Amino acid sequence: MRRSPALLGLAMLMILAACAQPDGTTGPAAGPDSREESFQQRATSVAQAWQTASGPDWRTGYIPLQDPTVVPAGATFSDDTKQAFLAGWYREQAPMPPAAPSHGTITFPDGTLTVPLVSAGDAYRQLDQGDPPPCPGRPAQPPPSPTGTGPDGSVSGPGMTACTPLTVTGIELGTTTIRTSRGEATVPAWLFRIDELGTQVARVAVAASATGTPPEPPAPGGALAEGLVGAQDLVAVDGARLTYRLGVGACDTKVTPLVREQDDLVVVGGTAVRSDGICTDQLLLQPVTVTLDGPLGARTVLDAASGRPLILTAAR
Repeated sequence: MRRSPALLGLAMLMILAACAQPDGTTGPAAGPDSREESFQQRATSVAQAWQTASGPDWRTGYIPLQDPTVVPAGATFSDDTKQAFLAGWYREQAPMPPAAPSHGTITFPDGTLTVPLVSAGDAYRQLDQGDPPPCPGRPAQPPPSPTGTGPDGSVSGPGMTACTPLTVTGIELGTTTIRTSRGEATVPAWLFRIDELGTQVARVAVAASATGTPPEPPAPGGALAEGLVGAQDLVAVDGARLTYRLGVGACDTKVTPLVREQDDLVVVGGTAVRSDGICTDQLLLQPVTVTLDGPLGARTVLDAASGRPLILTAAR
């Protein structure tokens, strides 16, 4: 199963997130007003670079900003089923449907797009990443099927054991919802019923020939101003509320989100107060939430540090 690209700008932000300079001192202090002004200047530069360098495809084509494998928001995972899902361990115990319709329709907030589709077999081959490795003391096959599901959709009965695959017991063509450069879109998808989860896992059915990649706008000039931090990923979108994660240092305090919104895009980042003392050099992901003036809709969310669009991740 293919996974989303690595979090954008990670290496750069690990350096920026350090709690102290190598000599144990911090850079020049910057007041809250100057930090916000610096952010607004950088956000303006990021927006201009995206608008002028990315071309028309991000407004008219299909550019997903989310992993093509999607599970329902209420799905419940055990440690074992989560391991199998993340590793892409599946076994097929359902008849494979015949060839899919040659084309399907993607519905965006601002219109529709007709695209070619892949077959169920091709989608399953993208989903399945092979068999789990041998695990001493573990059975080679999954245990008997669960006896039922609870009121919240969670599986009851015998549990899954690690190093065993998820069992596909049904396959059908349907739709799923994912984030794209044109907002949240309803996309044709093959739906795989998973016995151990008691729910379906969707794999986007759009052919690679119709799938674009995020543009690579020029990086904003210069390093981030003192006290500014960049965003790592987008965690949730709920109307006008955005939750994203900032890359901060282990000893940073007063982490505060910042946002600049325009009619066609939104730029996010934040500020943090650095420690004056010695601190471990590591990156922490700090969730923050902002409320826009209106629903995000078809607008793309950009990171103020790298200038790139944020990928929506399903954190569990």
